[in-house]
Amino acid sequence: MTDQLEQLEEMPDDWQRALAVVAHPDDLEYGCAAAIAGWTDGGREVTYLLATRGEAGIDGVEPATCGPLREREQRASAAVVGVSAVEFLDHQDGVIEYGIGLRRDIAAAIRRHRPELVITLNHRDTWGGVSWNSPDHRAVGRATLDAAGDAGNRWIFPELAEQGLEPWNGVRWVAVAGSVSPTHAVDATAGLERSVDSLMEHRSYIEGLTSEDPETYCRTFLTGNAERASARFGGRPAVSFELFPR
Repeated sequence: MTDQLEQLEEMPDDWQRALAVVAHPDDLEYGCAAAIAGWTDGGREVTYLLATRGEAGIDGVEPATCGPLREREQRASAAVVGVSAVEFLDHQDGVIEYGIGLRRDIAAAIRRHRPELVITLNHRDTWGGVSWNSPDHRAVGRATLDAAGDAGNRWIFPELAEQGLEPWNGVRWVAVAGSVSPTHAVDATAGLERSVDSLMEHRSYIEGLTSEDPETYCRTFLTGNAERASARFGGRPAVSFELFPR
């Protein structure tokens, strides 16, 4: 029963620009595309920043071929939910290292796009229990949480100011999708169908991942997540986030 569970709060809506920072093509589609569809419908600006091109993601496709293929799929996927700005940092898929270089790259993007909301994916060791998280997800998630502060401090990465990227201390929240400890949620009703279509744009990746029909696979995964979150969101299908105010 919903009244026996701690309910998730509504995500803040008094913002205009968001930057979503993840490791791979498809991370946002698995994590929070239904929320993004709703936000862009409301006139908000969302930019995608991907640390890699997902070139190591399909076992039967060489990285030199896979990277450009997955980039094309990511751009098409983003367009389904109203996102036209998609950038790539070209870190190496599968071996992203948390460190100064990654923090600097993300801080530079935050200064460039000046978001109020920054979105990333689960930065913790597991997805809950013994389901181990990707080292790329952990590195990018942690670096994003740190870079939100780095972006506003002129004495961290002063070379960015020399490149014309002045400090931006306007990040008000970092929202972590796929968290095992969510605190907030967004109603997924309006964006859920488009989130399925958005994930389906990653057809090459999905066909390499499962023999199940791609639409059945995408719909089952995303609707299942939304329904599970609904128990803590007044019965409404939802995308959940762990929100870190700044």
